[in-house]
Amino acid sequence: MDARLSIRVSPFGRDGLRVQVAGARNFDNTIAYWRWIAEQVVRQSPRLLLLIDDLDGSDLTPQEWHDVVEAMAGCGLERVRIAHVKRDGLDHLEYCEIYANAAGLDARAFDDEREAERWLRYGEGAADSASLPPRPNR
Repeated sequence: MDARLSIRVSPFGRDGLRVQVAGARNFDNTIAYWRWIAEQVVRQSPRLLLLIDDLDGSDLTPQEWHDVVEAMAGCGLERVRIAHVKRDGLDHLEYCEIYANAAGLDARAFDDEREAERWLRYGEGAADSASLPPRPNR
């Protein structure tokens, strides 16, 4: 793990964790923060995880995201709904979502924190206003 990796955790609602990571974006740091998160999930048993990814540098390759998901298999992350937010654009993060879902995790990638929060709280379609009931006519 790079000494510049910073991990901050705070509550998210009544049954969730908000984790913010900052520092250098690389494979080792990504594995390190996911392992740290998995330890917190085992200790605290949250139902929701809001991950704010503020790492700097080039995104991981699709193969590296696959390797991250494989490395985390069976670590307890399957117990939480995960919203992974990368505010500066998704780049290859969507591959992580695809691989995570294929591995049985309930995870989505976002570039907007509010949208991620809505999805965590309300489920599928929450980020899509078309899923809201129509407004009554006056």
